[in-house]
Amino acid sequence: MRAVLPLRPLPFVLLLLLLLVADGSVPAAEEVPLAAPFTCNATAKASCQALLGYVPPNATTYAAIKSLFQVRSLRSLLGANGLPISTHSSAAVPAGSTVRVRFPCSCSHGTGVSARNHPVYKVKADDGLDAIARNVFNGFVTYQEIAAANNISDPNKIEVGQKLWIPLPCSCDPVDGAAVVHYAHVVAAGSSVDAIAAEFGTDVDVLLRLNGISDPKKLLAGQVLDVPLRACSSSISNTSIDRHLRLPNDSYALTANDCVLCSCSSSTWQLNCQPTQGISSSTCPAAKCGSLYLGNASSISACENTLCAYAGYTNTTKFTIHTNLTTLSLCNNGSAPQSQPSNSSAPGLGLQGLNWMELFITVHIGLLCFGFLWRGTN
Repeated sequence: MRAVLPLRPLPFVLLLLLLLVADGSVPAAEEVPLAAPFTCNATAKASCQALLGYVPPNATTYAAIKSLFQVRSLRSLLGANGLPISTHSSAAVPAGSTVRVRFPCSCSHGTGVSARNHPVYKVKADDGLDAIARNVFNGFVTYQEIAAANNISDPNKIEVGQKLWIPLPCSCDPVDGAAVVHYAHVVAAGSSVDAIAAEFGTDVDVLLRLNGISDPKKLLAGQVLDVPLRACSSSISNTSIDRHLRLPNDSYALTANDCVLCSCSSSTWQLNCQPTQGISSSTCPAAKCGSLYLGNASSISACENTLCAYAGYTNTTKFTIHTNLTTLSLCNNGSAPQSQPSNSSAPGLGLQGLNWMELFITVHIGLLCFGFLWRGTN
């Protein structure tokens, strides 16, 4: 006789699933990649450097990732991940790890995508647009977006050897008036808006608003989020060729024809630029503020230093590195850069703007008032 499975455990399973959804976690079930709602509304046209978090499905190397995304140089890839500049291109990258990839972003008509032909993918045998979008490029784009970008009327008809532009999502917009680096992040199963905001040091409300999310419980695995990473401020002039240089915490970049290495640290949130070690002095022009070399500081008083800061470079009549003598405050007088907020701790109205001591006192005063009122009625 054929055995019949009991149905009683089913309500318990349903209850468990409801609890998993109720706590804001992402379902573990595989989801169809969702188009990223990246927008560029600050100016009609803009260009900048953006980031994405690539997770290789199999073990690979930095050279392979550089080739896949056509990153300008290995040093750019290493700098985006804060790796030593001596790291070899054949260094192993484990499957499932996250590698930050820097790429040029172009904004127009309110939308941001990677600059034309960055990157370009060459179709292989047995490739399909959906497989390219999901398996090769982590779902940062959909097959519909690849088809539209390459004027493909029938997504089922692509040829081996055909070159496809992959329009990666990005933005150059400031967020709440502050310069940021927009980071494309694919939501992992089991994650939540709160966890993502905490991981990247941004505000929950900002993350929800930027991505048009009205209900954080509806976040899906595979969804691509625009995560704004706070960028270090700098002294780079608006007329400099690298005026769009924006770096988030724990990263660096080579600029001025690789003569200058700039890094960002959350200890100051000020771009720190030094002459690149190992570059010939005959190749790079002198970068000084009077007798002070680029990146060096001299003491004025116990609370002030002067710093020879990087101000950009030009290459019109000749290659020139510009500097700017700035004053640094060493004492905490309220003007020092503040550390990046973690999740939703920004001051505001209601309980969000109260610290624990104020909350404790408020509750106790309320209880005392209630006690007096209760005695008066009795």
